[in-house]
Amino acid sequence: MIEVVRMTGSTYAPPPYRFEAGTPPIAQAVGLHAAIRYVSALGMDRIAAHEHELTAYALAEMSGVRGLTILGPTEAVDRGGAISFTLDGVHPHDVMQMLDSRGIAIRGGHHCARPLHDRLGVQSSCRASLYLYTTQAEIDRLVEGLDYTSAFFGGRLATAGGTR
Repeated sequence: MIEVVRMTGSTYAPPPYRFEAGTPPIAQAVGLHAAIRYVSALGMDRIAAHEHELTAYALAEMSGVRGLTILGPTEAVDRGGAISFTLDGVHPHDVMQMLDSRGIAIRGGHHCARPLHDRLGVQSSCRASLYLYTTQAEIDRLVEGLDYTSAFFGGRLATAGGTR
């Protein structure tokens, strides 16, 4: 990246060479190759079907959590496994912390989508992400954790069909 280095100054190689300093990302390339082989062996169609099934299950189960609002489509049609939501009266960072204390990992914040939050009229949101390694049992734990969090912050444990 550098042509000449002296105590009085340096000259740099022309682009793009000046931006290619250091060791190439060899370990990352090897890891990417292994990841591509892994998902190819599973089959992208099978991964997509699993994610769709889990998303439908999660949306149905989460709809029963008192005070929870799904941001985006509430049916698993033309959507992926990232489910953003809010819990009435509870800051997303508090939801995230409460779930974390129960061994459940979600994200809380703006998710690089602050203009969307502004448009939806929410300060920030929570996001649960589902993928090929997620199970229905983990979604059940998420819903139980959300019920607990809602109750802790003053809600009742209730579902659309009655009290949990």
